[in-house]
Amino acid sequence: MTTNVQAQARPAQKITSLPPALILIAGWLIPGAGHFLLKKWIRGLLLFFSIVSMFGIGLALKGKVYAPNTAELLDMLNFAGDLGTGLLYAAARLFDLGQTSVQIAIADYGTKFIVVAGLLNIIAAVDAHSLAIGRKAS
Repeated sequence: MTTNVQAQARPAQKITSLPPALILIAGWLIPGAGHFLLKKWIRGLLLFFSIVSMFGIGLALKGKVYAPNTAELLDMLNFAGDLGTGLLYAAARLFDLGQTSVQIAIADYGTKFIVVAGLLNIIAAVDAHSLAIGRKAS
């Protein structure tokens, strides 16, 4: 019983020599990249395909991609969620993907898919950072 308690009390070990900030930024810019850098291949692939699929489904459903220049509180929060997708958001803005306003009923679902993809990507990047600094075991 004591060995189990001692094992739980020890902090996790760092699993990489890369700077944790690099892991965090890479994980934000490219979904799953933080986990790839930590050699967590399966987790990285699952995150990559999940986030890219959610973003793509959102665009296919004619979801809105929010711009940063709005005064509405909910629009600013949705923009923060969209921005969480990193380079996917940049590509959507660069190639003028996504709608500027919701025009059909299912487009609202698409908008939520895009926002949730960004939020999931932020959580994944923070998870990779936690692994990199040794706060989380695995």
